[in-house]
Amino acid sequence: MKTIITLFLTFFLSSSLYAGENFSEMSTQELIAIMGYVKNDTEKKKFTKELKSRVKTMSASERKSYDKNLHKLKKK
Repeated sequence: MKTIITLFLTFFLSSSLYAGENFSEMSTQELIAIMGYVKNDTEKKKFTKELKSRVKTMSASERKSYDKNLHKLKKK
């Protein structure tokens, strides 16, 4: 049980630290879910660029979630 918890925490921490490095490898749903949580200005620019590049190909449900969370990008 400790091994499973350790593996989970390791995965979570490493993905949290390095997720911003390459937003192109994240799914559109994942990008929508982290809207408003990317704080570093450099990473935020990369994140916004990647997210906006996907708007044209979003499904109706993804677009609805995107529109619902769009205000989070405008916060500083």
